[in-house]
Formats: sequence, structure tokens, C-alpha cells
Amino acid sequence: LLTHLLFPSRFNWSELTPLGLWGRTLGLQTEKSQFLLEGMPFRIFGGSMHYFRVPREYWEDRMLKMRACGLNTLTTYVPWNLHEKERGKFDFSKNLDLRAFLSLAAKNGLWVILRPGPYICSEWDLGGLPSWLLQDPEMQLRTTYKGFTEAVDAYFDRLMSIVVPLQASTILYKKGGPIIAVQVENEYGSYAKDPNYMAYVKMALLNRGIVELLMTSDNKNGLSFGLVEGALATVNFQKLEPGLLKYLDTVQKDQPKMVMEYWTGWFDNWGGPHYVFDADEMVNTVASILKTGASINLYMFHGGTNFGFMNGALEADEYKSDVTSYDYDAVLTEAGDYTSKFFKLRQLFSMVIGQPLPLPPMIESKASYGAILLHQYISLWDVLPALLQPIKSELPVNMENLQLNDSIGQPYGYVLYETVIFGGGHLHTRDHVRDRAQV
Repeated sequence: LLTHLLFPSRFNWSELTPLGLWGRTLGLQTEKSQFLLEGMPFRIFGGSMHYFRVPREYWEDRMLKMRACGLNTLTTYVPWNLHEKERGKFDFSKNLDLRAFLSLAAKNGLWVILRPGPYICSEWDLGGLPSWLLQDPEMQLRTTYKGFTEAVDAYFDRLMSIVVPLQASTILYKKGGPIIAVQVENEYGSYAKDPNYMAYVKMALLNRGIVELLMTSDNKNGLSFGLVEGALATVNFQKLEPGLLKYLDTVQKDQPKMVMEYWTGWFDNWGGPHYVFDADEMVNTVASILKTGASINLYMFHGGTNFGFMNGALEADEYKSDVTSYDYDAVLTEAGDYTSKFFKLRQLFSMVIGQPLPLPPMIESKASYGAILLHQYISLWDVLPALLQPIKSELPVNMENLQLNDSIGQPYGYVLYETVIFGGGHLHTRDHVRDRAQV
């Protein structure tokens, strides 16, 4: 009786799986206040996991844990800067094998909401935009500036050749694929520099064969600025303010409500404490969202790791760089282990669905390598003479425009600048430092 009062209509999606629906033609649609999948009522219980933040060997383990938690949909970004490190040269192999990742999601009974950008934010280096874009001194990122749109068009030509056959309602494959929705850009309402940009990105997707439901996502303040006609607006938040979901009705009438990013935690900055979000408070908010009949995506379900120099930064009142970990205090830890959030959410989703969930997979065993003593080392100053000859310039050159790596510049990392001072004076950056500089 209590369950019935909390969730009047239980939602059973056991038959609505990518491999369970044959000969699909309709995909995900909206009908007034609800989603329909192949004409049947459907609610999105999603979780975010980014293939580029998780070793390929662990992809399936994390997907099985999604299912065991009660989720039916996986959402992922696509990092342009990893797939096209050098202009015109694409990499969709090994840990960047997007086709394999999406196919594995389908195999494990998960639908997919794809968020291809081109900008993905997600606390990622330059928001996923490739650094070589900055070689154009006139470049205007995330606008309809010709130099930017030409680069996006070339990238989308290659990316969509992989994505289009994996759409749910495609007729190219007998079974169709797992992709039920595609996001147009990402949180553009918080940027909104070009009123024509979102329409351009939408048409760039449609013109290359995207037929699934289009979505946008923004926080409350950016919601009305990030809209584009023909795409469902969704909202991002952690705290459910009174009237927040009803606010969606003011920007789009008679549409299902979707929380694209319900923030299960938050990212950490260098020098700051590890962010912790109370599990009970999180689950209570998720329950409140579900009681409204809304669909939800947990950001993140599993955060993983910002490998190499891929961690991004926050630029607000001051510059704050993100740490290498993307643990996010998420439902699964950075190592993929369960947290109390997982079991509390599993209990909640099981009550809403009204059917037994798959058993959680066993926890992966861990190795202990012990302490390692370094017997030899060499300092940066000792090794400098053995490196490449220094580039000489009258004025400092930003790393993207250094004549290195077959003229594609240096995409990330560190650059050492040296100069000789013949007298006293003051050092002026002239506002050219966009990261951090140590003098």
C-alpha cells in the first residue's frame, strides 16, 4: 500500500531492452507528459559513464552494475579531442572504440543517450574541443564562425558514420541499435554567444542521418537560453528547488520531464577537500524526482579517471584545476566498487519497478604492489640539453602554436619558457596566462 501511494503506477521495463525489441521502427518519442518506446510507455532510469574514463576491460563490469542498480539507460559523452588529436586523423580504436562500447551496452540490456558535443564540458580538457582549433588566431569556439563549423562538419562526418547505424529505429541493421536519443551540444545556455549556433549543431546532426529524439540540457539559469526548436529541453541540478521541474513547463508545453544530470556528487579541485554528498539526501532527492513522474539520469553513476593531462579546470572567481581522479563521490567509486549510494538506489529503483533486479556482480579483486624505492633519478635541468633544441622567439608563443609534432603544436602538458633579464623591472602577464604559471 505504501509503495502504491508513493509510486501510483509501477514501471516494468523488463521487455523493453535493445536486444528484446526486434524490427524497431519508432524509437523513443514523446506524447504529452510521457515517453513512448516503440509505442509503449517508457521512463528513462539512466546513469552516466564515459568510456574514455574507464579501461576497456572494465566496461562490461560497470554496465552489469548499472543493470543491477535498476538502470535501463547509459549516457556518455564523446571526446572530440581524443578522437581527432590531429586534424583529419581519427582514432576510434582500443579504449576509444565507440562502436564496441555502444554494442556492449546493447548486449547488456542498456539503451544509450549519446552526447556527442562538439563541446562536452564534463571537467575535461578544453571541454573536449581539440587544441589545434586554437592555431587559428581568429577562432571563435562554439559559434558559427566558419573555421569552427568547418572543423565540426569534418569531425561529424566521421563520427556519425559510426553512430547512425547504432540508432534504435534504424533500418540499416535488422535489430537496430541502442541509441534512443542524441543531445545537441551541451549546456549552451550557460554560454550562449551565438543565437544561430544551436540550430547549426541540430542540422549538422540531422543532415548526417540522426533520426532519434534530440535533447538539450542546461541548469535552471541557462535553460531558456539553450533551447533549440525540435529538441526536448532537459534540466541539470543537485538540489531539487521548489517548482524547478514545473519550470520546464514554462519553456516547453506538454512534454515529459527529464533530469539529464542529477549530480550524485561533484568533482574535486587541486588543493581542496574530497567532495562528499550525503547518500540519504541524494536518494531522497531521487525519490522526490521520481514521484513527479520525471525520468532521470545519474551524473555520474561511475566517474572513473581523467587519465594523463585530460583533467579540466573551473574558471569562475579564480582558476581551479581539477584533479586526475573523477571519482565524483559517485554511485560507484573510481575503482568501480559499490558505495552505500548504490544499495540505497537499488532498493529505491526496485520498489519503483516492482520486480527483482539482477544480482550485483562480485567486487573485482585488487592487487597490492607495496612500497617502491627509487634508487636513481634525473632532474629536469640535467635532462634539458638532451631534449629537442629550444624554439627561439622574440615573444612567448602559446603551446598550441609551437612548431612541434608535425606542426600540430603541443595539446596539453607543460612548457618551459626561459629568458634573460639584463636589469630590474616588473613582470606583466598582460592577461595572457590562461592556465597556471610558475615563475
